[in-house]
Amino acid sequence: MRLPAKNSHPLPVNSSLKRLIDIAVSGTGLILLSPVMLGVGLFLRCALGSPVLFRQQRPGLHGVPFELVKFRTMTSERSVTGELLPDAARLPRWGKLLRRTSLDELPELWNVFVGDMSLVGPRPLLTEYLGRYTKEQSRRHEAKPGITGWAQVNGRNAITWEQKFALDVWYVDNWSVWLDLRILLMTIGTVLSGRGISQQGSTTSEPFLG
Repeated sequence: MRLPAKNSHPLPVNSSLKRLIDIAVSGTGLILLSPVMLGVGLFLRCALGSPVLFRQQRPGLHGVPFELVKFRTMTSERSVTGELLPDAARLPRWGKLLRRTSLDELPELWNVFVGDMSLVGPRPLLTEYLGRYTKEQSRRHEAKPGITGWAQVNGRNAITWEQKFALDVWYVDNWSVWLDLRILLMTIGTVLSGRGISQQGSTTSEPFLG
């Protein structure tokens, strides 16, 4: 994996301009996409029951936790001993479709609107990973987490964790409005192609063990 040359005069990644763009785009998206989200929510209510949203604490800017909101894509099926079945057994075809089309991510527009996330930035991972990063890898938290990011349009879950984190840190060091626009445009192609949704041989992605 070869990273682009470093920008010698990057803008601050958490600038007020980036925040203004996030508010405008996420607010507009919440209004225009509300029929789609309502439709997905009604489908999930019939298919899964309540709740239709998946909520989980994730580390945000500087590792400060926030509540991530997504549409549920997995059932709650359990074994005879009461333990949740493996992801592969709980992810139905329609769940895979929601993930492939990224429709499950639409509620995160609310996270962007209220300021927990940005449209573009390193993806918010599990809080349990915080103690497993190297000092350099932890720099990914110098930016707000994003719905999409530089790592997502350069391999998504098909690349290694080390490659993802290197791409995240490069984004932190090289942010610009034009880079965000480029990533958003590249995201459209990534979603349409369905590339990199999961790691090879896995339903989603393997956990990061450090």
